[in-house]
Amino acid sequence: MSKSILICDDEPLIRMNLKGMLEDLGFDEILECGDGAKAVEMALGCFPDMAILDVAMPGMDGITAAIEIKKKLKIPIMLLTSACDSATVKRASAGGIAAFLTKPLRQQDLLPAIEIALQHAEEVENLKEKIDDLRELIENRKIIEKAKGLLMEKNHVPESEAYRIMQKSAMDTRKTLLQVAAKILKEW
Repeated sequence: MSKSILICDDEPLIRMNLKGMLEDLGFDEILECGDGAKAVEMALGCFPDMAILDVAMPGMDGITAAIEIKKKLKIPIMLLTSACDSATVKRASAGGIAAFLTKPLRQQDLLPAIEIALQHAEEVENLKEKIDDLRELIENRKIIEKAKGLLMEKNHVPESEAYRIMQKSAMDTRKTLLQVAAKILKEW
């Protein structure tokens, strides 16, 4: 699996067992700590591919630590808990938690949860990139349409003619349609 993972639980025995399971699953680098504040510090310093955090820890709890980590890193975070009530699930869901693992943790539950969390995180990032691309496309289109409107008004030509003027200018100057539109808007 060749990935790095951060595990955080205030109980050393649970960390040791979880580390053994993760090693068996092929994780190359397993970072470990026992409190939420240290988990945030380690995550932001080492950039793991994912994290598994205990919910109930002294000081900063796992959900708070997960929220702090997710502010800076786009990694899936799973929570490890012995009991989960609806308020905890709500808080975790609002914080963008990928999955819940319950104690006592069984190795056969770990691999599917990890694979699904990693896949889901990748899908979310791809969707975010597509959204950003679409936003940029819309903004570019607005600039082109505004420039086309100016050409129509100034030259008293129909829309199709204004667009052809912009296309010809783009080809003649070896610039993009967006660059031509921006120049038109700047000049007028």
